[in-house]
Amino acid sequence: MSKVAVVYWSGTGNTEAMANHVAAGAKGAGADVSLFTCDGFSADMMDGFDAVAFGCPSMGAEELEETEFEPMFSTCEAKLRGKKIALFGSYGWGDGEWMRTWEETCRDDGAELACESVICNEAPDEEAAAACAALGKALA
Repeated sequence: MSKVAVVYWSGTGNTEAMANHVAAGAKGAGADVSLFTCDGFSADMMDGFDAVAFGCPSMGAEELEETEFEPMFSTCEAKLRGKKIALFGSYGWGDGEWMRTWEETCRDDGAELACESVICNEAPDEEAAAACAALGKALA
C-alpha cells in the first residue's frame, strides 16, 4: 500500500474541497492517505511518503500563496527529485499561468509529475471533483 500526503493551503475553501476529493480518490485506490494543511507539513516529512499532492490557489499576479504555502513548498523542493507528485488548485482570474510555472519548477527540481495538474475556476464542480479524484488515484 502506498503512502500519499495531500498538502494544501486554502483561503476560501475551494482548494480545501479539491484536497478532499484528491484524498478520497487516493483512498479509493487503496492508498494510505494523510491530509495536511501546509502549516502542518514540512520537508522533513517528505521521505515518509511515496507520493505527495500539493494544492494551492492562484494568488495575486498568478503566484503561489506567499506567506504560508510558498515558504513550506520552497523547503520541500530539495526533496522533489524522483518523488511522485501531483499539483492542484483553484483560481478566480487569469489563465492558469501559476500552475504552468509551478509545474516547470517541479520538473526542474526533478519531480515526477504523476498526471496532468488540476485547476478549477472558484469552487470545484462535478468535472473538477472527478479530475481531483483521478489525480489522487494516479498517486496511489
